[in-house]
Amino acid sequence: MAEAKLFELNNGTMHLKVSNFGCTITSLSVPDRVGKLADVVLGFDTLEPYLKGAAPYFGCIVGRVANRIKDGKFTLDGVEYTLPVNKPPNSLHGGHKGYDKVIWEVVEQKQGDTPSITFKYNSHDGEEGYPGDLIVTATYTLTSATTLRLDMEAVPVNKPTPVSLAQHTYWNLGGHDSGNVLDHSIQIWAKHVTPVDQNTIPTGEIMPVKDTAFDFTTEQKIGSRINVVGIGYDHNYVLDCGDEKLGLKHAVKLKDPRSSRVLNLWTNAPGMQFYTANYVNGVVGKGGAVYEKHSGACLETQGFPNAINQPNFPSVVVRPGEKYEHSMLFEFSVE
Repeated sequence: MAEAKLFELNNGTMHLKVSNFGCTITSLSVPDRVGKLADVVLGFDTLEPYLKGAAPYFGCIVGRVANRIKDGKFTLDGVEYTLPVNKPPNSLHGGHKGYDKVIWEVVEQKQGDTPSITFKYNSHDGEEGYPGDLIVTATYTLTSATTLRLDMEAVPVNKPTPVSLAQHTYWNLGGHDSGNVLDHSIQIWAKHVTPVDQNTIPTGEIMPVKDTAFDFTTEQKIGSRINVVGIGYDHNYVLDCGDEKLGLKHAVKLKDPRSSRVLNLWTNAPGMQFYTANYVNGVVGKGGAVYEKHSGACLETQGFPNAINQPNFPSVVVRPGEKYEHSMLFEFSVE
């Protein structure tokens, strides 16, 4: 049995710690306006709490299919598949033991100005109910002084299968121990969301955000209308209006007014789950910091939730001979 370990990427400005257990980012230190470093991701000091399941998906890659699949069922090419219902009544983030809870192989690690690490996982046919063998790789690279890039790929070997990976870091640009993110401002390049039913499953509708509490087409404080949407945001945004660079579209800008840290995220995924840590409740994290509700913001670029059961959503099915490719560019700055 391979062992869970921590690896470090450091380019002199930014410092990343990542584990082969779930490809999990446990720490990312970035400078503020005076160059002071702070760790801007929620997590634990050691790997033990992750291994014991104490993390509500802190920092990991989730799959084979991120987010929810209704009733843990889908039909593909006439065959019905049944998945574990690990978040009743749905299957969530790949099931009981998704990609966040397995040890990935480290296939390459590079040092230097643009340090990187590549992880690989061979997911087998029938794992957590999903069809076909799937070879998954994920590469984290510090591409510039304050930019982190993640490239995920998945190749089905012998059967068509749904694939939708997501990176599930909880961001707090004031520092992981700085309280809630309700004062952070956010701008999301999405004119639509996919509204959900009482079980958090998209209804199939693509709803304009205009004149609703979901409208972040201009910069707004996260907390300004959060009480209108219940316990907080946990919704898939349709990334339909961002400008492009490097083949990726601008998904979101997150800013902490106190430290002036800014995160701009670019992706080639069609959607993004904006989640405000609504279910985090007294988790004791790094340095004894206690993470409460709204203590971080997740910006999970993804295929639409339950897309395998919604014919009008962009397809998440990948067939042998095809390749799933999903990239995210996290650009940090100050303003």
